[in-house]
Amino acid sequence: MHNNVTVLYVEDDEDIRDVAEMALEDDGFTILPCESGADALEKAALSEPDLLLLDVMMPDMDGPTTLANLRKLPHLASTPVIFMTAKVQPAEINAYRSYGAIGVISKPFDPMGLADEIKQLMTQA
Repeated sequence: MHNNVTVLYVEDDEDIRDVAEMALEDDGFTILPCESGADALEKAALSEPDLLLLDVMMPDMDGPTTLANLRKLPHLASTPVIFMTAKVQPAEINAYRSYGAIGVISKPFDPMGLADEIKQLMTQA
């Protein structure tokens, strides 16, 4: 897979965001970090991400709502999306897939394995 993948990454917890950002940038990903759904919509309008990486539980606008709003931007109508969440019961994972997610990464995630996990999901998509 070509290594220059741009990821719109939405996570309201700054510590988690920093860890994931460092782990992915070390692996050649370009990260567009966003601290909220509203922030994501602003940045997404001005960028062409290859992947949407969304936290599920966020104040104001949760992951699925953020995704629904991002999908209204024509250039993001079919961009692959992965949700990151601690809620990974089968019913919850089925719900994320019903929103169009290519996968779900459980939290807490392993920073060392995060890039590979994302690449694997993108390869299968």
